[in-house]
Amino acid sequence: MTSAHSADSLTTGPVGRTLVKFSLPTLGSNVLQSSNASINAVWIGHFLGAKALAATASANLITFLLLGVVFGFSIAASIIVGQHIGARRIDDAKKAVGSSMTFLLLASLVMTAFGIIFTHRLLDWMQTPADVKPLASAYMRVLFVGLPAMFFYQYLMNILRAAGDAKTPFVFMLWSAALDILLNPLFIFGFGPIPKLGVGGSALATVLAQTAALLALLITVYRRKFFLCIHTNELAYLRMRKQVIRVLVQRGIPTGLNMLIVSSALLFTLTLVNPYGADVVAAMGAASQIWTYIQMPAYAVAASVSAMAAQNIGAERWDRLPSITAAGIRLNLWLTGVPVVLLYIFDRASVSLFLPADSPSVAIAAHLNAISLWAFIAFALAFVYQAVPRAAGAVLAPMIILFVSFWVVRLPVAVIASKFWGVDGIWWSSPIGNVANVAMAWLYYRYGNWRSIRLFDRSESRLSAQVASPSEI
Repeated sequence: MTSAHSADSLTTGPVGRTLVKFSLPTLGSNVLQSSNASINAVWIGHFLGAKALAATASANLITFLLLGVVFGFSIAASIIVGQHIGARRIDDAKKAVGSSMTFLLLASLVMTAFGIIFTHRLLDWMQTPADVKPLASAYMRVLFVGLPAMFFYQYLMNILRAAGDAKTPFVFMLWSAALDILLNPLFIFGFGPIPKLGVGGSALATVLAQTAALLALLITVYRRKFFLCIHTNELAYLRMRKQVIRVLVQRGIPTGLNMLIVSSALLFTLTLVNPYGADVVAAMGAASQIWTYIQMPAYAVAASVSAMAAQNIGAERWDRLPSITAAGIRLNLWLTGVPVVLLYIFDRASVSLFLPADSPSVAIAAHLNAISLWAFIAFALAFVYQAVPRAAGAVLAPMIILFVSFWVVRLPVAVIASKFWGVDGIWWSSPIGNVANVAMAWLYYRYGNWRSIRLFDRSESRLSAQVASPSEI
């Protein structure tokens, strides 16, 4: 378990080797989390049918949409904590943890209530097919009830990584994934006193597994005396401090809006795809499962780059940032490029994992992947170029870049091209948007003024938010 001094590993030593060692457990955690979702999709797709799989695709997109802003606050909190640890301001880091934890739990409760109340309206807005809507509703309502616990579990793991500990989150993700895999068939099909719950049972298994893992993780960090733990004589740290919340909101809202931009664009894309029927929607759902794996290295490496950059910025080691960026680019080229090549070789076999072999959706999904897979390399590179400025507190420019790539480039291409080439026009919009994203991300990394941003006034012993001027975005 991380001590107050183990953060040295992210601010000293060989950059490339440190990034690899820190990224691999994070990547392992992402693999486990996605394997968990994919195994659930296998059960649903093969035993409950294409409609049930289409229902989970719709439900997962909506859940991602509603949690976007909340996760943005979580990412902002981890950057704040990481910079304080790099600067050896442990008391400020602890105050940031307590304030952000209280704020984020309240925000997740609001999102839960919103999701439960407006489930049907959200599905109607997406033009969800009538035969898919009841299944999607059952799945979504269970997820919404469990969102606060599931979110706090992810938040706690983000804080551990910000402190330089990527191994503990990996271990607990292993346990939660194993438990989810065990519980899924029990709740889907029923066993003994457990009733048959169908697609809703899959959601319940995920909620119970992550809630159990959260409780076990909390017990473990306190037993190991993790230096950011808040004890009964330190409950004042849980008070929402004005300085912390100000930084959290200023940086968290734009970061969360990134996820909102992506998820809302994907929802809009799904509304374009839905009229083509359940087979095409199921194909998109199966392809999305594969895309999750392709994107995992990008997320893991970017998270590790951001954590390293935040600690080095806090320690005033700006000279290490170019090396961190270059190491992240090299690592992502390997970790994303190799899976892309393999998936081109085993295209139909990969999508057949999530669909019955005789389903017409198999050929559709394989064709979609043939169009889209290569562009995930550009996606991976863009993530690294955005991670470093974000670690410094630059959040508006990455948000604008993402908005342009999705809503100014990708979606208009999808709408216009679909009128001429049908669903293929929608499929081609994704790689076009990814290429635009990486081009703009590199330009901002190279020429933007993000290096001038400071989250804190280092002359003070407490948090002090610095409002970015327009020239700092």
